[in-house]
Amino acid sequence: GRRVRADACVCWRDPTFPASDTSLFFNYSTPLAQFRGEISWLRPQEICSAPRLFSDNPQEGKVKQGILGDCWFLCACAAVQKSKYLLAKVIPPGQPSWTDENYRGCFTCRIWQFGHWVEVTIDDRLPCLGGKICFSQCQTEDVFWLPLLEKVYAKVHGSYEQLWAGQVADALVDLTGGLAERWSLKDPRRSTERERTGKVLDKILFRRLMNLKERCVISCSVLSSRQGTSELGEFHAFIVIDMQDLSRILGENVILLRIRNPWGRRCWKGPWREGGRGWIQLDPVVASELLSQIQEGEFWVEEEEFFKEFDEITTGYPVTEEGWLQSLYTDNVLRHTQTLRGSWVKGQTAGGCRNNSSFPTNPKFWLRICELSEVCIALLQKHRKYSVDWAGRIQNLPHGAEESPSLTEGIQGKSYRAVGLHIWKVSDKRFNLPKTLSAPPVVSTICHSYDREVHLRCELTPGYYLVVPSTFLKDAEANFLLRVFSTGRVALRCVQVANSILKKSSPANRLPSGEWETMQLQGCWKKGQNAGGSRNFSSFRTNPCFPLSVSAGTGESRVKVTLHQHCQDNKCCPIGFHLFQVPSNGLKTHTFLHTEPLISCVPHCYSQEVSHLCRLSSGNYVIVPSTYFPDTEGNFTLVIATKIDRKCLQSQETLGQMLQEVGGIFNYTMAEERNRDKLTI
Repeated sequence: GRRVRADACVCWRDPTFPASDTSLFFNYSTPLAQFRGEISWLRPQEICSAPRLFSDNPQEGKVKQGILGDCWFLCACAAVQKSKYLLAKVIPPGQPSWTDENYRGCFTCRIWQFGHWVEVTIDDRLPCLGGKICFSQCQTEDVFWLPLLEKVYAKVHGSYEQLWAGQVADALVDLTGGLAERWSLKDPRRSTERERTGKVLDKILFRRLMNLKERCVISCSVLSSRQGTSELGEFHAFIVIDMQDLSRILGENVILLRIRNPWGRRCWKGPWREGGRGWIQLDPVVASELLSQIQEGEFWVEEEEFFKEFDEITTGYPVTEEGWLQSLYTDNVLRHTQTLRGSWVKGQTAGGCRNNSSFPTNPKFWLRICELSEVCIALLQKHRKYSVDWAGRIQNLPHGAEESPSLTEGIQGKSYRAVGLHIWKVSDKRFNLPKTLSAPPVVSTICHSYDREVHLRCELTPGYYLVVPSTFLKDAEANFLLRVFSTGRVALRCVQVANSILKKSSPANRLPSGEWETMQLQGCWKKGQNAGGSRNFSSFRTNPCFPLSVSAGTGESRVKVTLHQHCQDNKCCPIGFHLFQVPSNGLKTHTFLHTEPLISCVPHCYSQEVSHLCRLSSGNYVIVPSTYFPDTEGNFTLVIATKIDRKCLQSQETLGQMLQEVGGIFNYTMAEERNRDKLTI
């Protein structure tokens, strides 16, 4: 019989994600609702006699889908399996297991959320039907890394039901912190422009992607109803795991692809299915070898047939063991990254697309390319269906919230804005804004789309570039994250209108009128490392130091420094900062820390943010943020705003041509919307 721990009653129970219907369901709008009242919660030691987190046999740990429609998430889980770096990042090693004396029934995983790796802790009670796990599981029932990670992801989203339907690309970003790209395999509106941007996948690029199959997951989906595809399942995501070129053997161009179905069953009825007529062309020994390679839920399909029957490919950028992204197109390692947050605010910075005369009011960013580089620029918007805390963690809405009448409606239409991204090259930072924005951009998204993230890949020469993210509609409000990945050195800074530097800034901390270039720097104080406290303590010199260079110009520059600590209002620690002028040879020796600061933001305040506006002559400076007492831990953002010496310009002309608004399509494991009450397992 199964062995149940005698001390199971003392195992931890997560009060924020209880073993109840509130954790299973959101609004009972998916086929999962038919199991209401039938699902029980069991711990792994109640499901099998000897639970394990991982298996040494890769086959035993492969993902297998249950009755939950989250194939999109499982494809991303398969990508995590391919990288030791990602696996350790998402599931931190060294956690107590079921055989350890100090095990108390909880696990901690990390999910990337809007720029942060967020730790999420759950108890190990899992949804079951008839004593068996009913959602995702590994091929062998005693391996539990997958159902535990799935529970973590469900907790982040609020419930298991909210994992029903989604984009493979979104899950790949959440589990890797990187980028994921989608291509269509067919498009009746094929054009040179679409092919140039790579949004329609040709066979040359597809075969290149297949060469990366050991380092990243290649997911494929069927999105539309066509004769012959019903056995695949519409809106269902598969994984392409292998490619075999039979051209030499057969004397004609025949390439076979091996596909895995997360459902764990074979569903292909084409000529290369088991017993199909395609195998007659091959020597029996070769045919037997290829057929012996397929495992549960796998099948072979010919490449031409694949392009005919499937609609879309999604692939995440490979992640090296050092944690860098690697280009899907060139194998180049994108070692340089920059990240900034921004927002579209109604009446201020939500200027809409280039059809609107208000387009120049959109958020603007300086991108400086220091050397010829392959660059990927990504625009990620926050999910609007949830409230989010400072770290990007999703906070649950009450059940039955009126703004989300149905799950699928929220996912498909209301959760994201249609967004786009445009980039212009400029000679320097002082240029004619209307004239620049009226000219064609160097590179841009071909349309505004409802995807959570849109991005561009291009090769850029050294110089300054103006990056403008926008929503399709004017006055459409949202928060976003702009990320840059590059093979060469880059610098990303924000240009904002006064009073919009920090959304939560108090009136006293807001900027004077005008246009400001801002730089946001993330930092933290850690006990025993760099939490040095104020200048009253000898450990002050260990605090983080941020260099600031003011270039020579027409006199002094107006600079505003704001230190914002990440905390709740009632849990703030006293903070402040000092600004030192640094001699040409003093930065490496840190001798400037023994001199009197040029500017001091004192006394240290129990406030979320403190700031100081000053005038600085050209030269080198260092900003040292600190808490009052040493060894006080915390995270902070340092915002440095520099006044741009030019008049604010606005364009009153209509810019560009009409842009197309395209909605993203989500992968479901149900038939189609009219048959939503029927769940195929």
